[in-house]
Amino acid sequence: MALARTEALPQAGGWRVRVPSPSRVALYQVLLLAALLGAWEIAIRTGVLAVYLYGQPSGVFAKGWTLLLSGELLRDSALTAWEAIAGFAIGTVCGSAAGLLLWLFPTGAAVLRPYMIALNGLPKIALAPLIIVWFGIGLGSKIAIAAIITFIVALITAQQGAKEVDADLVKLMRSLGAGRLRTWRTVIVPGAMPWIVSAFRLNVGFALIGAVVGEYIASKEGLGYMIYYAGVLYDLNAVWVGIAALMAVALAMYGAIDWIERRLRG
Repeated sequence: MALARTEALPQAGGWRVRVPSPSRVALYQVLLLAALLGAWEIAIRTGVLAVYLYGQPSGVFAKGWTLLLSGELLRDSALTAWEAIAGFAIGTVCGSAAGLLLWLFPTGAAVLRPYMIALNGLPKIALAPLIIVWFGIGLGSKIAIAAIITFIVALITAQQGAKEVDADLVKLMRSLGAGRLRTWRTVIVPGAMPWIVSAFRLNVGFALIGAVVGEYIASKEGLGYMIYYAGVLYDLNAVWVGIAALMAVALAMYGAIDWIERRLRG
């Protein structure tokens, strides 16, 4: 299998763009990670960096292996992933639907606009204590925080996507006698889909933020709690393990969104 392919379309000046194959990209990614970890390990061993301030890759791997064997890492990762996914699904689906529906009610959209702007600008973390009081310290509060954070992002993005649909298509539908609801269903919703999928990608990080913040404030399990507790004990290797697990969850969620996008396009 060739490691690189040449793009068929020539660029300005007669140059052709060489696009690396997925296997070569993956190799570069692994080499970059290995180089960063190697430089980090060398810096610790030579005393350039203090291990008690930065941790150590070999120590991170050892700690991660220990937590994996004990089952603690998988348990905490699964819990945080569930909180983030549930909050993401509730907030993104409801927010996207509400944003699209606002196209049907322009007066309502105008009335709600300042409230949407204010809620979007509000640091959602400020709502966390209230949500903990309303939903308790269990799973529901973490899902609620993630859902609220993702809802407003999906709402604003979907509404903007609906507004950006080609006005000529809307005029064409009206000239053909289509009503507002039919225009919304056949033109606005499909046309706003790229914006909605973009909101999906943004909300992966926001959903994880909501879950982790909830675990910081009131929890005794989950990756957020693991990172917080390890930081209090200055166990930086465990902190890095928790961060790496969060990154793995985020990558898995991004992969799921890529799959959904391919299905929508197909």
